[in-house]
Amino acid sequence: MATGKIRYWAAAKEAAGVSEEAFDAVTLGELMTKITENRAELARVVSRSSFLVDGSPVGKRAYEEVLLGEGATVEVLPPFAGG
Repeated sequence: MATGKIRYWAAAKEAAGVSEEAFDAVTLGELMTKITENRAELARVVSRSSFLVDGSPVGKRAYEEVLLGEGATVEVLPPFAGG
C-alpha cells in the first residue's frame, strides 16, 4: 500500500476542512473512497473535480487504473469560476 499526501484546493479545501492530509491507498479510486467516506460535501465536490498525481493530470482515466506510488502527491482541483 502506498503512502503519500493529498492536497485540496478551493472548494475541496473548504469541504475537507484541511488543506492536505496523509493517505494510504494503492489506486486513486481507493483513495477517493477513503476520503469521501462520511464526508458528503467533500464527495460532492470531488465528483466534479480534476486530479493531478505527482503533477500529471489524471484526465479521463478510470480512477481504479491510476496507481499511486510511494510518496505520491495527489491534488484535488475543483472547477473554478470564471474563465
